[in-house]
Amino acid sequence: MIIPALDLIDGNVVRLHQGDYGQQRDYGRDPLPRLQEYEAQGAQLLHLVDLTGAKDPAKRQIPMIQKLVAGVNVPVQVGGGVRSENDVAALLEAGVARVVVGSTAVNAPQEVQRWFERFGADALVLALDVRIDDAGNKQVAVSGWQENSGVTLETLVESYLPFGLRHVLCTDISRDGTLSGSNVALYQEVCARYPQVAFQSSGGIGELADIAALRGSGVGGVIVGRALLEGKFNVTEAIQCWQNG
Repeated sequence: MIIPALDLIDGNVVRLHQGDYGQQRDYGRDPLPRLQEYEAQGAQLLHLVDLTGAKDPAKRQIPMIQKLVAGVNVPVQVGGGVRSENDVAALLEAGVARVVVGSTAVNAPQEVQRWFERFGADALVLALDVRIDDAGNKQVAVSGWQENSGVTLETLVESYLPFGLRHVLCTDISRDGTLSGSNVALYQEVCARYPQVAFQSSGGIGELADIAALRGSGVGGVIVGRALLEGKFNVTEAIQCWQNG
């Protein structure tokens, strides 16, 4: 599945380079028409990141998210600074299909495991951003990638499997926003190791060949952000590429 993504700051569609708010590219104030266009082109799931809420949870853009979710007829998953059970509940009440949980899943696993028990595994996506070291260890980074958690991807996934973990959005930080292709070997490895989990690949999609390269990897979804905003291809072309494998 192709999953078009938008990052939002104060209602603007933006892209950050490697998570750096200082390296921000602006793509206009029209998130809803973009989402509707992605849906019209065949997208069956959309992905939003509330970067304002990620920076300051008190400024979470709930009214805007509610409007965006109501304006399309396909499920929307939303992340960005989800730090409490109330954050999850507020997003689900706003109509979000799945809530994406990042740093909190790493820093407070017992807390997030309780969310799995309350909301169900299908309502939650763990967003694990990995930095692969020279020895090949997949270190999970937290706090907008500013620091390594000291926890590996495998350790974290295995700690959530008893709670029914179903969805993991996995980003190779070194590829994000670069349009330089995905880390296909990473996804092949984790998908083979955890077949019960639907992995979403994220980071590095710059051309249709990058989508084609992921076809046999086992990932359930491919997040595409900047390449769509820059017109490298459209959603219809991406879906055709994904399905023609």
